[in-house]
Amino acid sequence: MIRRTVEFSTLGTRLSVAYRQLVVERPDLPKTTLPIEDLGVVIVDDVRATYTQSVFLELLEAGAMVLVTGRDHLPTGMMLPLDAHHVQTKRHRAQVETSLPVRKRAWQAIVRAKILQQATVLSHFTGDHGGLAPMTRRVRSGDPENLEAQAAQRYWPRLFGPTFRRQRGAEGLNALLNYGYAVVRAAVARAIVAAGLIPSLGIHHRHRSNPFCLADDLLEPYRPYVDWRVRQLAGEDGELVPDLAEQSTRAELLSLLNETIQVGSRREPLLLALHTSAVSLCRALTGGDRSLSLPKGLPVEPDLADAAKVG
Repeated sequence: MIRRTVEFSTLGTRLSVAYRQLVVERPDLPKTTLPIEDLGVVIVDDVRATYTQSVFLELLEAGAMVLVTGRDHLPTGMMLPLDAHHVQTKRHRAQVETSLPVRKRAWQAIVRAKILQQATVLSHFTGDHGGLAPMTRRVRSGDPENLEAQAAQRYWPRLFGPTFRRQRGAEGLNALLNYGYAVVRAAVARAIVAAGLIPSLGIHHRHRSNPFCLADDLLEPYRPYVDWRVRQLAGEDGELVPDLAEQSTRAELLSLLNETIQVGSRREPLLLALHTSAVSLCRALTGGDRSLSLPKGLPVEPDLADAAKVG
């Protein structure tokens, strides 16, 4: 069963728990309840929101993730369950002992999948993959030539125009990308913890202040889905910039988690696909099957109407 992604954005929202239900109270609106076990990602976009301690306890015990945003509507922090797998200590040890060649081959597969996804997105919007598809065959173990970066140099100007520059702190389309990446990254981190892995111990990313290096690794082939959705929102010419402050804009970005995609040999909602990929990465890093189940192709019959909205 796919769990729901919900966002609370009404100023003055109060969250509490009663009888395994998340109780939502908002000014001038009726009290509502949501079953805790149905929730997978809870996003609070309200600087005046208040909570009871039981909200975090119940959500984390149920395996859900809580994401809070700042005044710019971009995520600033998240809470994940620590005890998420019954053999996580055993898997942690195996992960720590993973050999360098295994990590490099895993990164090779991830980079190949990301570039292929970028080529697919470009082909969808421009009719041309921009030379990215052949680059996947040149990616070697560990990507020593940094073809990931070379692909990005071709990708961004073709997707959003020659004047576009990818910047993490910028406004406009960059803000939409940042929001989408942050939400999917949080869901990746949740999947990695659920698979019994250490999220801070990456196979490629290794910044000492980053607690989610492994999540950033596995996020890479899923980033193009965010790019695809933002390019959709930008209109045919790619120059329309929807306002991230609008709940409808955020809802369309959040709806990505419900899109059905191809991962490995399976078709499933993106939120579940993240778990499939995380489990395959766990097997690869802990001595099992080295092949990774990674996304391929655009969503099947995308449906924006499934965007989660509460508040």
